[in-house]
Amino acid sequence: MSYENILVNREGNIGIVQLNRPKVLNVLSFGLMKELVGALEELDKDHSINVIILTGSDRAFAAGADLAEMSQHTSTDLMLSRRFELWDRIRRVSKPIVAAVSGYCLGGGNELAMNCDLIIAAETATFGQPEVNVGIMPGAGGTQRLTRAVGKYKAMEMILTGKSISADEALRVGLVNRIVPVASLLEEAKRIATEIASKPPLAIRAAKQAVLRAQDTTIEVGIELERKAFYTLFATEDGKEGMKAFLEKRKPVFKGK
Repeated sequence: MSYENILVNREGNIGIVQLNRPKVLNVLSFGLMKELVGALEELDKDHSINVIILTGSDRAFAAGADLAEMSQHTSTDLMLSRRFELWDRIRRVSKPIVAAVSGYCLGGGNELAMNCDLIIAAETATFGQPEVNVGIMPGAGGTQRLTRAVGKYKAMEMILTGKSISADEALRVGLVNRIVPVASLLEEAKRIATEIASKPPLAIRAAKQAVLRAQDTTIEVGIELERKAFYTLFATEDGKEGMKAFLEKRKPVFKGK
């Protein structure tokens, strides 16, 4: 498919999606979000792809929502457009998504990164939810995901002051997995994506869903889901192959079955 706002590539069993509105720091227009969600869903359905990387440019992962576009709408327009349903569809992508973040990661950009499963940050990355500075507030999950990621008090500080934090501080408070030089960002994202992609796909997807549910429900419900997934994986060919290979002291061959 051809896209106006993103670039999509495949490298072996890894899909790479790059936000591509560099002149406006990759702000998240409705058109970009529709293309992005469509591309993620296509990669999710592609059996040759095991892991997805989402990235932007050196200068900006995404600097926020497209305020020039959004400011023209009423609250009713925004609600009827169902634009936030696109964000819900990202949450339903079953394959792991690794965010590779450089430069500005603000507002909707930070919400988009937090919708991913791992965040690799360049040394230049800055994270924030500055919506209060223009009279609004996060609307794509920022108040919820940031609080779960960094705790109530740090989330309150970031959201109520609108101030950004550096990559170093994001690492200290648990918002990102690791920091690398800008020149190494995509290489590091590919390295960890390749490592994950080498694991049995069904187990990886089941484990991802169980971890996500840990944030959304009680421990009792989460453990029940975990156990059901655990039992199910014992019925897979990959489960049998993985344990057999371990006992035979050889490298397993996973087929995603």
